Amino acid sequence: MDTKHIELVPPLVEAGKSSDLAQSGHIVSASFSPSNNSLALHLAPLNLTGSKTSTVEQPEAVYLAGCDDVPSSERRLFIADTVVIFSMFKSMLKDAHLRDPTWLQTRQALEIIRKLSVDYVNFIKECWIHASQPISRPEPLQLSVEHYRNLYSTFSLFVVLFVPEPGYEDAPVGEELMEWLNIHFIEPSTEEGDQLSSLDHPWEDENFWSYLTRSTIRGFSKASLFFLNTLLQHPSEDLQELVKILIPLVESHPRLPQFTAERDFAYASRKWKDKVKALRVEMDRFLDESYDWWDPLSDLIGILEGRGDVIERVCEELGADWKEVCAARGIFVDTRLRRQDLPDVVADVLEIMPPDPTNLEDMMLSSLFSGHADQVLKHASDFDLWLSAHLADIMEPLGLLDAELDFESGVTKRDEYVLAYAEYLRSDSTLWRITIAYLYSCGRVGEEQADEVLMRVPLSLNAATLDESLTPGDTMAEVVKDISSICLEHSRESVRRAVCKIASTMLVRSRDYGMAVSYSTSAEDWTGLGRVIDAVLDEYIQNGPVVFAGYASKIAPSMDEIQSSSRTHQIFAHRLMFTVRYSQMHKMRLDRDYPNAALDLLALLRDEIAPRSWWPILLCDAVEFLQYGPKLLFSSSDAIELLRKLEEISIRSSQGSGDDYLTVLIRTIKGGGEKEALERLKQVRLAIARYFARCTVGNG
Repeated sequence: MDTKHIELVPPLVEAGKSSDLAQSGHIVSASFSPSNNSLALHLAPLNLTGSKTSTVEQPEAVYLAGCDDVPSSERRLFIADTVVIFSMFKSMLKDAHLRDPTWLQTRQALEIIRKLSVDYVNFIKECWIHASQPISRPEPLQLSVEHYRNLYSTFSLFVVLFVPEPGYEDAPVGEELMEWLNIHFIEPSTEEGDQLSSLDHPWEDENFWSYLTRSTIRGFSKASLFFLNTLLQHPSEDLQELVKILIPLVESHPRLPQFTAERDFAYASRKWKDKVKALRVEMDRFLDESYDWWDPLSDLIGILEGRGDVIERVCEELGADWKEVCAARGIFVDTRLRRQDLPDVVADVLEIMPPDPTNLEDMMLSSLFSGHADQVLKHASDFDLWLSAHLADIMEPLGLLDAELDFESGVTKRDEYVLAYAEYLRSDSTLWRITIAYLYSCGRVGEEQADEVLMRVPLSLNAATLDESLTPGDTMAEVVKDISSICLEHSRESVRRAVCKIASTMLVRSRDYGMAVSYSTSAEDWTGLGRVIDAVLDEYIQNGPVVFAGYASKIAPSMDEIQSSSRTHQIFAHRLMFTVRYSQMHKMRLDRDYPNAALDLLALLRDEIAPRSWWPILLCDAVEFLQYGPKLLFSSSDAIELLRKLEEISIRSSQGSGDDYLTVLIRTIKGGGEKEALERLKQVRLAIARYFARCTVGNG
C-alpha cells in the first residue's frame, strides 16, 4: 500500500461524488492501530455536536488498511531464518560488553563479524536461487527474483568493501571488486561466446572485438586467449605478428591471488607493464595502415597499459557502467588500489558516468563504493527495510555509524533502522517472537516497544486453527511460557507479571480456574487471585454444588503453595482455603459421607473460615444434615453454634447490616431480596428447633 494513497474496494464514496461528502455531513475518518502500521477507515459525522441531519446512510463496513504488506510465502521464511544470524550477532556483541572495550577491533572479533556477514550473503544467495527455480509453489512469491538478486549484490559488496578477511584490510581491492562484478553482473554472455566459437572466421562477426575486449576487461583469460588464437588464422600477417606477442602477455598477466607477497606482485606487474609498452611501440609501426582491426586492438592494448581514459571510453561503448570502470581501474590502472582510496577513484568516475537515480540498486552500490554509510542506509531503507536494518546492525560495531543517541529521538542511527524494520514485522502479530528480538536490541526505546508487543501477544488461538493434540489452555501455557522465558532473558519482570495477569483473566472467562490461580500467583496478583476465587464460588451460585465441586477441585493443588508462601496476602489465602474446604464438604455430601461432611461444615463456621456473606448458605446446607434420619450428626453444642450464627445474622440484619451477611443468599433467590432471604433462614431456625427436640428425645 502506498502510504500516501489508499484505495478502498468497494469505495466508501463513489467516484465523482467526493465533493458532496462534506455537504452530506460526513468525513472519512481513520484510526491508527496501537500495535502496528494499520488503520481503520470509515465514514463519520462531520460535526458530532451539530444538529444537521445526515443525508448519507452510515455504512456498517469498517475498512482495515495496512501500510506494510504482511510477510508471506518465501518472505516469511526469509525473515524467520535470518533472525537466527541476527541473534548470534547480538549474542557476540553482548559478550563483547563483558570484555575489554577494544575487543571489537581484535582479529577474533572481526573474524566473527565477517563469518556472520558471510552467512547473511550465503542465505540471501540460497533464497535468490530458490526463487529463480521454475517450480510449482503453494503460493506465489511475495517479492520478485530481481529483488533477491539486488539484496545479494548489495550485501555481498558491503562485505567485500567493509568486512574483509582480518589482516587484509589494507590489501589491494581490485581483484575482489572484479570477482564481485563477475558474479553479480555477468558479461559477456556465455551464449555470445558459444555463437562466436562456432564460426570458422569469428573475427568477421560484428560482435567479435567487443566480446574479446570485454572478456579481457573482466579477466576471463581463457576466453580471451581462445579468440586471440583464432586471429593467428587472420589474413593480415601484421595482425598475426602482433597477436603472437599479445597472447603471452595476456597469458602471463600478473594477478594478486597468484602471489604470497604484495611486493612480489608489484614487481611482476611493473615488468609486465614494460612488455605491454613494448607491444605498443611495435603496434605503432602500423599506425599509418588502414586496417579495420587496428582501433579495437589498440583499445585492447590501451586497457592492458592501464590507460584510464581508454577504459572509460571502451566501457561506455560496450554499454558498461561506472561499476565496470571502477573494477577495471583496480585491475589495470592502479593495481595496488586500497579500500580507503576507492572513494576518490569512484568520485572521478561518477562525474563522467553517474549512477541511475531511478534504480535503487545502482544508488545503493554507488554509495557503498563511495563509502557513504548514511546514504547506503537511506537508499536501502527505501528498497527493503530488512536490508537497511541488518546493514546498520553490522555497521555500528565496525565504527561506520555514530553510536551516540540522538537527542530528540533517544535512539542511535543503527537503532533507527532496526526499529523501522521491527515496525514492519508488527504487521503480522504471529511474528512477535522475531519482532521483539529486534526491539530488545534497541535500547530503552526499543525495550518499551517490545514490552507493549509482549503484552499484546494473542494468548489463545481460534479453535479451527488449533492442533488436535492441544487444548486452548495448553496453547496459552506454551505462549506464556515463551513470554516468561523472554522476559527472564531481558530482565522484564513487570511485563511477565502483566502477561500472567492477562492470561489469568482470559482463563477465568474460559472457566479454567486451576491455571488462572497459577498465573495469578505467579504474577503475585492477589487481587486477581481474589477474582478467580469469586468466580469459582459463583459457580456454586449459578450452577449448584456439583459443578462447583468439580471446578474447585482444580484449584485445590494450589492451596498448599499459596498458604506456605510468605508473599501471599493472607486474606486471599483464607478465601482460597474456604473455597477448597467448602467444595470438599460438598464432595463428601455427594458421596453420602454425611457425618464427615457435617463436621466440615461446622468447622467452616466455628473456625470462621467461611466469610460472613456465606454463613447463610452454609446454614441452609446444614438443614440436610439436621434432618438426617439414621443418626444425629451434630452434638448439642454443635447445634448451639449453628443457632448462634443464625442469631448473629438476624440481629445484624435488623440493625441495617444485612448486606454483610445476605448478599450471596439473595443471589440464589430469583427476584428475591433481603426479606425473602430472611424467610428462607426461618426454615433453618425451624430445622434447628426440631433437631434440639430430637436431641432431647434421644437423651431421654
